Amino acid sequence: MPNFTFTNETKEKIPHIAFEAIKNETLGKKYYLNLIITTVKKIKKLNTIYHNKESATDILSFPISDTEGDIYICPYETKKEAKNFDRSYKNFFSFLFIHGCVHLKGYDHSAIMESIEEKIRKKFGI
Repeated sequence: MPNFTFTNETKEKIPHIAFEAIKNETLGKKYYLNLIITTVKKIKKLNTIYHNKESATDILSFPISDTEGDIYICPYETKKEAKNFDRSYKNFFSFLFIHGCVHLKGYDHSAIMESIEEKIRKKFGI
């Protein structure tokens, strides 16, 4: 069984990012991660169900267990947010993926989380 799966439910072209290497660095090689690239409609539905927020978002992370999780990223929302942060689409997409992995590792928004993300971004030139 692979430790990383990538599913694109959209017609969007996804930037070339070292997803599996970033996953291995952040969560470990034995962690089983599903990365799902999804639509505005689906991410809005998930955000409504699981966070009681009736809006689309760029990323959602769902820990399933200590060794398995799902990350959903919406390219449409990611492109919008990249502009808001004055970052390229690829750079922001990479940042979001790292952010989602760190959440799955058990961290919430904090200075510690930002420090972990910064170390990973530097390692991968992001």
